[in-house]
Amino acid sequence: MKIGWIGLGRHASAMLLPKLAGLGAEIAAICDPQPDALARARLLAPGAATFARARDLLEHPGLDAVGIAVGPAVHAELAPLALARGLPVFVEKPPGATAAQAEAILKAAERARKPVVLGFMKRHSTANRVAFNLTRAPEFGPVAGFLGHYMTAPTYFQGNPDYSGFYLHHCVHYLDLVPWLMGPLSGLRVRKHEASPGRLLLHVDFDCRTGALATLAMGTLQSRGAPVEWWQVMGDHRRVEVRNVTEVRYVRDPSFKVDDPNATMAADADTMVWEPNPTVAADEDHKGYRALLQGFLARVRGETADVPEIADGVLAMRRLDAMRKSIDTGERVALDA
Repeated sequence: MKIGWIGLGRHASAMLLPKLAGLGAEIAAICDPQPDALARARLLAPGAATFARARDLLEHPGLDAVGIAVGPAVHAELAPLALARGLPVFVEKPPGATAAQAEAILKAAERARKPVVLGFMKRHSTANRVAFNLTRAPEFGPVAGFLGHYMTAPTYFQGNPDYSGFYLHHCVHYLDLVPWLMGPLSGLRVRKHEASPGRLLLHVDFDCRTGALATLAMGTLQSRGAPVEWWQVMGDHRRVEVRNVTEVRYVRDPSFKVDDPNATMAADADTMVWEPNPTVAADEDHKGYRALLQGFLARVRGETADVPEIADGVLAMRRLDAMRKSIDTGERVALDA
């Protein structure tokens, strides 16, 4: 399978292209306006045709699909052009700067009848997937509540006094993940605290159509050098927690041990913990990029795959627009079904 790739920054070069190559795809064409970026990418794809202009890459013959990892507004510009040429597309999140831009990609995908897979890799994190499957088991009971935090540092978004980079590149991940875990949303409300310019804390209260409760803290008040991600979903006498996408803790309904001299660990009741073994040689990629791109390649082949596509991106961007409106007004904002 021959892939053309547009945008060769650090993220694409470190996270995406190596995974594609490891999955057996041929990186047949690469594009970036920066010569240094093209030179680095050629180390991963020595036989690839190189282009400084995205439109020239889209004219390259023999491509089976295109990947785009540039920026929201450029994603919205280039994805429809690739689709018009009949090419399936992988687009890093977010698919646009606004919900309207994401909707334009969706319409282009419907016209072309080609898939657009989005870089919402949180769904494919091994720990998140394990925890998700636990919450869907009959013994877990109805999902009742979500609590989480997903933080970053102030320096990461300095230069964006309106926090647009924070919203688009950070918050949008959990605007896809929360409804994936909790089901459809009917509304949201945001409370904010700005300690100083660049130091923002948000508490997002989601309305779940099932009646379950969900609250998420996001902000720019923590160091990226320490774990900044944790979430919990609660069921009936059970809860599952994921810490920093590397540890799953499944708390069930254990008995008290203190007065039982024969107490032991009950396989069907006591807490279970899973974490990956980082010493193995296998490329398990617990962040989720490998599994996501594997699903993308399956969709290019015309196969079914459980991957986030452009319709999911439209919903996430509508939630982001609603979140920004609630930040401005302090009011609860309804979400369409």
